[in-house]
Amino acid sequence: MSYELFRQGLSAPICLTWEITYACNLRCVHCLSSSGRRQAAELTTDEAKHLIDEWAAMKVFYINVGGGEPMIRNDFYELMDYSLAKGIGVKFSTNGHLIDDAAAVWIASRDYLDVQISLDGATAETNDPVRGNGSYASACRAMERLAQRRFPFKINATVTRHNFPEIDALAALAQGYGAELRLTRLRPTGRGREVWEDLRPTRMQNQQLYQWLLKHPEVPTGDSFFHLSAYGQPIAGLNMCGAGRIVCCVDPVGEVYACPFMLAPEFSGGNVRRPGGFTGIWRTAPLFAHLRDWQVGGGCQTCNAYDKCHGGCIAAKHFTSRLPDAPDPDCIFDPVSSVAVVA
Repeated sequence: MSYELFRQGLSAPICLTWEITYACNLRCVHCLSSSGRRQAAELTTDEAKHLIDEWAAMKVFYINVGGGEPMIRNDFYELMDYSLAKGIGVKFSTNGHLIDDAAAVWIASRDYLDVQISLDGATAETNDPVRGNGSYASACRAMERLAQRRFPFKINATVTRHNFPEIDALAALAQGYGAELRLTRLRPTGRGREVWEDLRPTRMQNQQLYQWLLKHPEVPTGDSFFHLSAYGQPIAGLNMCGAGRIVCCVDPVGEVYACPFMLAPEFSGGNVRRPGGFTGIWRTAPLFAHLRDWQVGGGCQTCNAYDKCHGGCIAAKHFTSRLPDAPDPDCIFDPVSSVAVVA
């Protein structure tokens, strides 16, 4: 499919994130949803199943389930099995704390189930200051249980200036478990706004990361780093902002946001509890229609790298108080945007 077709939006999202709870046993310093406490008005089990029914009718291929810590919900297994029974694959992200032997058996026995263990360092010394004391050991116990059952999980790492030197070590750690490394971009959303300047990779690190990703096309990124394609050769992936076009996020109370990194009222298309439900929001919400018609303008339009990065991440711009038509905060050509610190 062409860029233009994706830009104009599809009849159903390709990448649908479902934050089923904001309850969490950790308090990661960069958490995009500022998770920690459960919201009182979370969707009930029946409401959640109705939502899955809608997605099945829309022929949604898979859902990304997160939080918070999704396994905290009492009906987590019930909802995941319900989705799988409806023909919708499940990818869920977890800190691993609740993956005991019974959970590992359940995971390994399901088809079309993908699990990501969140880990932000190849060592406890790097990971735990970000994710909390003991979180590295807890994640390793979960990974050992899954590896014992030969379940091919992923390690999901958010790239920071502190763990960047450990990317190769993270890849080796994943390989040792028979797993796969996945890298994502740090964004200034949720609690991430408070640590953005301290944790964001430096300009030199971003350039080195670009070269590393070109050499490791097998490492998935979910298009986190498409802004770095401006360096030259496009990084594997769509290389565009999919917000409201092919991507959206449903939060624990049913609010539908254009992107999981844009959890702010101005980026909500509506609530699934209202008439029309999720389907009506995805197909008719004015916000989503606007995003599908809009392209980044300003100086980006005249940049010779525009066809490679398409102006970068809207969320990163918004939460650093930039206009939508401004360059990405990590634009490689904008001296105001780019980080001046040398690695």
